Amino acid sequence: MEVFLKGLWIGGTMTVPGVSGGTMAILLGIYERLIGAINGLVPKRKEKNYWSVAGKSLLFLAVFLLGAGIGMFAFAKVISGLLEQPVVGSYVRFFFLGAVAGGIPLILASAKVKRFSVWCVVLPVIGAALVYSLNFLPEEMFSLSETVGIGAFLLKLVGGVLLAIALVLPGVSASQMLYTLGIYEEMMACISDLRLLPLIPIGVGTVGGIVLVTKTLETLMTRYPRQTFLIIFGFILGSIPELYPRNVEGNSLLCGVCVAVGFLLAYLVGKRERGKEEE
Repeated sequence: MEVFLKGLWIGGTMTVPGVSGGTMAILLGIYERLIGAINGLVPKRKEKNYWSVAGKSLLFLAVFLLGAGIGMFAFAKVISGLLEQPVVGSYVRFFFLGAVAGGIPLILASAKVKRFSVWCVVLPVIGAALVYSLNFLPEEMFSLSETVGIGAFLLKLVGGVLLAIALVLPGVSASQMLYTLGIYEEMMACISDLRLLPLIPIGVGTVGGIVLVTKTLETLMTRYPRQTFLIIFGFILGSIPELYPRNVEGNSLLCGVCVAVGFLLAYLVGKRERGKEEE
């Protein structure tokens, strides 16, 4: 039940442009389990208990994805409706800005930095720069319009891989990535109209990309945990400007309160989950 509820929250918050599902997964203490479960579906050499591991991984992912799917559909219209209202939308964005920032202490604790070095600055800057560079991706080339040809198919595959990166990496928002690629409205329309054929190429690229990215990330987190979490810290820093409202409406004091509430809730949840892991 706990996995389902965490999936429900992560799926719902992913509909907010700028909010990363990976960041929320870290806050809820489920991120590394998700990475391990996805990799558990991939056969490894000389693995005797593969079917047992794969079965547990599949069950875990099924429960999580069920919650995430329900969360996305249940909260998508509610959150988009709130964001469309200038004043309320500003308060919502400031709340999530605080919530994302509230995950920073947990990320830094996971990095286990014992003393300052130049890499403590360089790696986060690299992470933030990578997130910022996503804004320069061309839009029209990833359109979901039913264009035939191997070239169009391959471009949609690449778009799916980029979406997979956004789904897996903390600090990179999947909904923001769809906006960046210029296919957010097209994808929402295809899903609502049940036109699944245009989604097949990007779906294949997303699934393949998730397997590739999670395998790489698990290896990096095992071999180079400090460096990996410092780059993730940069990812989160790079995502924060996307959450800041372009036109701030409403009371400034209430905006500050929303940031503080979001930060405090995220920090307390992250601290609680980290305490559970240590026990």
